[in-house]
Amino acid sequence: MEPRETARPWLRALPAVLVVLPALLGPWLARRSVDDSAGKPFTGPDRNAWLGTDRLGRDVFTHMLHGGWGLILLAAVIAVMVTGPSSVLGSVAALRPRAGVLMERSADLAVLLPPVLGVLLVMLSWPESGALGVVTVAVLFGIPYCARVFAAAATGVAATGYVEAARVCGESSSHIVFREMLPNMRELCCAQLGLRFVAGIYVASAAAFLQLPGSLGAANWAIMVRENASGMLLNPWAVLAPSIAIAVVAVGVNLSAAAFGRAARKAHP
Repeated sequence: MEPRETARPWLRALPAVLVVLPALLGPWLARRSVDDSAGKPFTGPDRNAWLGTDRLGRDVFTHMLHGGWGLILLAAVIAVMVTGPSSVLGSVAALRPRAGVLMERSADLAVLLPPVLGVLLVMLSWPESGALGVVTVAVLFGIPYCARVFAAAATGVAATGYVEAARVCGESSSHIVFREMLPNMRELCCAQLGLRFVAGIYVASAAAFLQLPGSLGAANWAIMVRENASGMLLNPWAVLAPSIAIAVVAVGVNLSAAAFGRAARKAHP
């Protein structure tokens, strides 16, 4: 692979890295506690508060540093827990057509019932579940649809000569899935990982925005948008900063995952 092609995925990942890295290290980089007062409510940016203050006079920049790591970590966990099992289930469904039919029916049901509705039902009936409830709902609703995508792609891979040869030689299904099929779906795995991360951001942000019990704590980008919307005309950065951060992380990670997937396919055709 040419150096320019190798560097391109990293360039696409740069916007996401510039937001994700400070968010993950934010609690250690913050100059003050998240609850410390920095001035009057909804004052504009100054030397004391680089992004101004929120509705309680707290530093918006400090809240930005404290409020991102939980959201990003939760979305990353959801992405991995959905993409990993889905890739295996989709490959098995391509090898076993009867399992593929069952997967299609499950995917249809998951699409008809929005994940946010599932989050509401779980969090309101099981308030102490917290982040575990959000992850559980996101995984249960995400796997059927994602596995269906993998099954569609794996059908073509299952019909290739090397897979047929492995089946004739009596190789186990696990060997065929993990050694023959999944390595040839690297690009799809990376693309789905990025899309599932975006879906995880959406579900986690919705749970935090709706202030469901014990979802992600008080210092969170989504909660910042909700709580400071009333003072947007006074200090727009109290709302714009967390909104932009959520958008950049979601879109940046998605584009980065797709770019790394294409790079992996070119490196291992």
